Amino acid sequence: MVLVTMLCRAHGVRAQFAPGGALGLTQGEPAAVSLAQLRHLLEAAGENGGSFTLSGNLPVGVGAGASTAALVALARAAGIAEDRLPSLCLAVEGATDPLMLPHPDRVIWASRLAQSKGALGAPPRADIIGGYFGEPIRTDAADSGFADIADLLPAWKSAVAQGDLPQVARLARISADRTTALRGPLNDPSTILAQRLGALGYARAHTGSARAFIFAPGTAPDDAEQLLSDHGLTGAMRFTTGGDA
Repeated sequence: MVLVTMLCRAHGVRAQFAPGGALGLTQGEPAAVSLAQLRHLLEAAGENGGSFTLSGNLPVGVGAGASTAALVALARAAGIAEDRLPSLCLAVEGATDPLMLPHPDRVIWASRLAQSKGALGAPPRADIIGGYFGEPIRTDAADSGFADIADLLPAWKSAVAQGDLPQVARLARISADRTTALRGPLNDPSTILAQRLGALGYARAHTGSARAFIFAPGTAPDDAEQLLSDHGLTGAMRFTTGGDA
């Protein structure tokens, strides 16, 4: 199973570390990672305990990689070497996003192996209107019920190489529609919303509630957030992805 991540710098996680004393973890609710997962991370890295604090604005269970982001932030706060982060995250959670990489949207990522299966150029620059539809759904590392998108990869590589945003958006929509057909929900409004917004296409989290509508830079309508709310999406946001974002 492979994926391509959409880079979003509007959300993130920070960790602070104070060495010494018993292992402790302070964070908001819902928790991105557990104290047991933090202990597993440190033991696998051969590191000692201490007091950790997590903060940020990355929602949990929306398909944005909150647990991986939290583990990466904790590991970096503890001083663990960068080249160890993929394998350590995999050891703790069994499925990872490539958020520890300098350019996580420029690889074909095997999440259950924590390995890159191919390099990509930067996706073409795009404006995104995003939001969440339905309840949060945490990733289950044992879940393998995902749509087959192997046939889309050659066209994706070509579109990225050519900077063809309309084709990238179209392929993202095909992938999203296959996921929705396989995993639901039956009432997903993404197709109707994309038409009403005039979006080039849309993407969705393979698990989780995140939806992202794709526009050429500067073309997203001013009332997009209201349209998302009218169709049952929450947490509407705007951000830029691709290019040098």
